[in-house]
Amino acid sequence: MVNKVCVVGLGYIGLPTASLLATSGFMVHGVDINLHTVEGINQGKVHITEPDLDYAVQSAVQSGRLHASTIPTEADIFILAVPTPFRENNKPDLTYVEQAVRAVIPFLRPGNLVILESTSPVGTTERVAEWILGERKDLSISESDSAYNRIFVSYCPERVLPGQILRELVENDRIIGGIDEASTRWTADFYKHFVKGSILETNARTAEMAKLTENSFRDVNIAFANELSLICDQLDIDVWELIRLANHHPRVHILQPGPGVGGHCIAVDPWFLVDAAPEQAKLIHTARIVNDHKPWYVVEKVLQLASKLRSPVIACLGLAFKANIEDLRESPAMAIVEHLAKTGAATLHVAEPHIGELPDSLHSENVFFTEAEEAIRQSDIVLLLVNHEAFRMINMDLLQEKIVVDTRGFFLQTPRVEVGV
Repeated sequence: MVNKVCVVGLGYIGLPTASLLATSGFMVHGVDINLHTVEGINQGKVHITEPDLDYAVQSAVQSGRLHASTIPTEADIFILAVPTPFRENNKPDLTYVEQAVRAVIPFLRPGNLVILESTSPVGTTERVAEWILGERKDLSISESDSAYNRIFVSYCPERVLPGQILRELVENDRIIGGIDEASTRWTADFYKHFVKGSILETNARTAEMAKLTENSFRDVNIAFANELSLICDQLDIDVWELIRLANHHPRVHILQPGPGVGGHCIAVDPWFLVDAAPEQAKLIHTARIVNDHKPWYVVEKVLQLASKLRSPVIACLGLAFKANIEDLRESPAMAIVEHLAKTGAATLHVAEPHIGELPDSLHSENVFFTEAEEAIRQSDIVLLLVNHEAFRMINMDLLQEKIVVDTRGFFLQTPRVEVGV
């Protein structure tokens, strides 16, 4: 019987998971290296924006089933939900995963289950087991060993959409892969306590590959749309109309282009496959190049337009990596605005309705944080970067006599739209 779960990493995945487990009846010990984050959670406060997460955390803390700390404690199950960024040259960085593993090693007991949820290169779950056994000679993962000193290790990637995390943690199917069948079975039994979606059992390497495959599939398809937008810009064709017409084919479904690809998954995970098999991952690598190039294409286009104006002012609408969230991680919109700001070629009025202030990287004498309509009024060029629903309230008459660069096809009904970027 599982009574206590230790969740290491209280970020966009770890904190919702911890609150869900607590409200599902488990005793949860959350761990984060940020003392401010820990103190806030213990007061029922959240440090990230996600619908209903504040209520879930507050309820879990008040029930006494969720407590946060900077150090782990003994538990039945340990869930690792820490970042997996990449280093220079797009090499995977497993520093946070290794640190999380080594933090829990002193607290492991025979019979414990360690679950890695962080998106990771193929083989990482096996390395987790190796790190544990390297320090704890008293533990084993061998099925042939007697049960008294055995632990279990599995991989179960998160598959949630920012803005819908709490719902999708429950409703989405989950892929579970253990380093052996016993680890897979126990992990599956655990997730069945709070997941309504299907539990799909496999091995650790296939589960790791599945997560990377899902995001690489998305990246390749977005790259096709983005490459079409570049071609259409060269040939003076409306890419939005083109895609709409092509999608009338019964077996064609082209995605919408944008200013690039962002977020903690799609912009990062394909590089793990490129790094693992560079000679075989040619299409995946090319897609990454296309999507990483798109923000700089937008920058060049906007600067070319600005160069024709005296003292140009640009309204930059949106900073998040996708619509209707506050998440700026790997955001192409952020990269574009940061680069425009550094050039000093124009005054920027930035509107992002989902954050309260400009990020530190945009603190500059030529950058102002402004409401969307005021930004448009002040501008010569309107650069739409994120298709937030809040921007649908904009009075379209304000776009008259403006140069509009619409990277999302958001202002399709307005008369002065630059297409193709």
